[in-house]
Amino acid sequence: MRQRRWMEYLKDYDFELLYHPGKANVVADALSRKRAHVAAMMIKELELIEKLRDMNLGLDVGADHMRCSMLRITNEFLDEVRAEHGKDQELQLIIHELGTNKRKDYRMGKDGILRFRERVCIPGSLVLRKMLLEEGHKSRLSIHPSMTKMYKDLKATFWWTGMKTDVADYVASCMVCKKRGRVAH
Repeated sequence: MRQRRWMEYLKDYDFELLYHPGKANVVADALSRKRAHVAAMMIKELELIEKLRDMNLGLDVGADHMRCSMLRITNEFLDEVRAEHGKDQELQLIIHELGTNKRKDYRMGKDGILRFRERVCIPGSLVLRKMLLEEGHKSRLSIHPSMTKMYKDLKATFWWTGMKTDVADYVASCMVCKKRGRVAH
């Protein structure tokens, strides 16, 4: 639990770990000692990779960064979103008005999914929204975050009308958070 808590805490920061060899490092550390065997370090690295894989983390690896997130968007989920777009009248109106000044922040992605400022537009389907709220609040890495933290995490990838209110209501209705005293009555 302590490691999960630290992972949750550190994922909000943009940092880089740098290794300095023993000669450049004034204070000798475990990495600069001669007893450290490369094979042992490789085994630890493999164990860490396996643990990350088992946690079903979403990984986004770029040229200068690696983003580790608790939500992973699957093709099945995006297919459901795409199918629900056709049923949602509000999103259909937005799609019809694409390219106008009124809808300049919206665009249709190559995958056929409407996006608002590069975030996936979630239709009014209660099933899809509930699925996202549950994943954002009860997943292995999130561990019942506060309303503000959960909203911030979901807002990075998704958008829908009334999202902040839905997140607040969902966190307020969580029995675990109530029991821990995290929710104001």
